[in-house]
Order: sequence, then structure tokens, then C-alpha cells
Amino acid sequence: MIKLLIVDDEVNVRNVVKEYSKAAGYDCHEASDGLVALQMIKEQDFDVVVMDIMMPNLDGFSACREIKAIKDVPIIMLSARQEVFDKLLGFELGIDDYVTKPFTPRELMARIKAVSERSKNGLQQTYEYGGLVVDVVGRTLTVDGERIDITPKEFDLLVYLMQHEKMALTRDALLDKVWKYNFYGDLRTVDTHIKMLRQSLGPYRDYIVTLRGVGYKFEVQDK
Repeated sequence: MIKLLIVDDEVNVRNVVKEYSKAAGYDCHEASDGLVALQMIKEQDFDVVVMDIMMPNLDGFSACREIKAIKDVPIIMLSARQEVFDKLLGFELGIDDYVTKPFTPRELMARIKAVSERSKNGLQQTYEYGGLVVDVVGRTLTVDGERIDITPKEFDLLVYLMQHEKMALTRDALLDKVWKYNFYGDLRTVDTHIKMLRQSLGPYRDYIVTLRGVGYKFEVQDK
């Protein structure tokens, strides 16, 4: 059972999420602001935290920073604001997903389930999407039965995208996680590697989705 913490100063939002969470079989807990949530997370473990940005006492961004410093719990951020800056800041702080208000409860439940499963499954050894197969241990890429040679960094980038399937990833985050802190390039490095990766993926190139003003995500498209 997924143990969920919903953090929002709006009672109606908490009630709706709680109702759908219980219907989905989740163990739902609630907090009215970031300070209360932080204290709850210090005292007990949660599988997923769904947290609003604009709250009294301690806002969502500050709460996220404090929480990530003590526990690696998956966080889905909620916000009525659609500014790209908010999304970028959230992902740079380590959130796992970003949902804009107003949202449909069913969509939120699906995102909670996806984030929870990603967290529990950890790192896979093989990723397979039809004819697209990536062997992480053997470091091989196969497209429709044909072995494709790509550079080590392109392979690392592809695996990182797959490990965070459906998650929006900023160029800064990709530079940080794939190229690490000792890399002194710029954001165009990510774009160049994405371009080369798409060429290598052939008929599966559209699985790497461009998010204008944000970055990229890996999402399987219907064929």
C-alpha cells in the first residue's frame, strides 16, 4: 500500500486527494503547511509526498529543500502557477513530478502510482520497449534487432532518461547528473547529444520528447 502525504493549505484540495487516494487503496495523511509536513516526515516514512508551492509558514520549495536534506522521498509538486521558472526550480531541488492546478484527481493518482513504482523498482538492468532494447550492464543498444554503436556519454544520457521515464528533466539537471559537476560545458552540449541519440534510435526517436522552455523527457509513443 502506498503511504501518501498530501501537503496543501487548501482544505478542499486535501479532501479531494484524500477521497481518491482512499478509493485507490492508498494510506493518505495530510498536512496544512510545509512546517507540519517536515515534522511528520522526520517522524515517519512516506512513499510519496504531494505538496503545494504557495503555503503559509513554510512554502513548498523551502519545504522540499529541507525534506531532501534528511530523506530521499519522492515529491510531486502542485502549483496554480504555470511559470517555467517554478518548474525549473522544482526539478533542480529534486522533485519527481510537477502538476499544475487545476488538475484531474485521476491524473494525479496515476502520477502518484508511477512515481511510487519508479522509486520502489530502483534501477533496472534492461529497458525494453518493443524493438528498442537497452542492456545497462552490457552497455548495448539494440534497435529492431540491430546493434547500434553510440558514444559512452550518449549511452549514459539515454539510460538516465529511461530511468526517469515520463519525468520532465531540465538541461541543467541532465548536465549535473550525466556529465557531473566537473563538466564545464554549456546547455548546447545536451541538445547536441539528444540530436545524435535520436538519429541512433531511428523509428523510436520520438520517445525522447522535447519540452519547450524546460528540457526533455523519455515517453513511449504509440506506434
